[in-house]
Amino acid sequence: MRISISMTLLSSLVASSTRAFSQSVAFRSQRSLLTVTARSLSSRGGGSEPMPHSDEQMPFYALGMNLAMQVGGQSQLKTLLEDDELDLVLEAFCDTIRGSNVVDARTVLERYGQDLNKILGSRTDNIVDRVKKDGEEYIEGFLAANDDAIKTASGMVYCEMTKGEGKQPSLGSTVEVHYHGTLTDGTVFDSSVDRGQTLSFPLGGVIKGWQEGLQMMREGGKATLVIPSDLAYGDAGSGEVIPPGATLKFEVELFSVQ
Repeated sequence: MRISISMTLLSSLVASSTRAFSQSVAFRSQRSLLTVTARSLSSRGGGSEPMPHSDEQMPFYALGMNLAMQVGGQSQLKTLLEDDELDLVLEAFCDTIRGSNVVDARTVLERYGQDLNKILGSRTDNIVDRVKKDGEEYIEGFLAANDDAIKTASGMVYCEMTKGEGKQPSLGSTVEVHYHGTLTDGTVFDSSVDRGQTLSFPLGGVIKGWQEGLQMMREGGKATLVIPSDLAYGDAGSGEVIPPGATLKFEVELFSVQ
């Protein structure tokens, strides 16, 4: 059984949420410190992300985010479920946490757990093909909606937004950029724009879609890159935010070439 959303998992999430939250924060704090330190050596600008609630409320919001990351990260729920199905998951979660559910959770799991496992198992088998197909359809729609967009021989889509006049990078260059990366559904997975910091890196060390797209730009230019999965993170995806087989969209502004 490849995926199992069981009573054990749900119980452990609630019973150990404080401990898990503390451990995850400690790990992410160490990792973030290393990341920020590295970026600070090659970044321009700064700033902090605005929070959706007050400082007094945010610890509880953080707990909710941590629980969602544990469940969503383990089972790729956002990719596996339709919106109306996800609404039912959230309804059951809130009812169970509040103790307002009208049926016993154990009874529901005993009766429908096997059905759930079959559904998720079947969808997991086809998830990469499904995500790739969504990406292909997105690229077709993007090309139809943007007359200036071109599709290269590799399958990447390049759409110039602002023409640059400066140097053009090569694979051996170090570039400084601003970028805003989203999935085809608009989910932001990474953004130097949102962080308020540009990023510098060797062009030869990033995904193939970036290597190709940036070499089509010049300093001062801005472009949209739509990158199919085989030029991005492939069937493996990347962490919890980029699903296997995902097509990625980037808005990139090229500041300098070294």
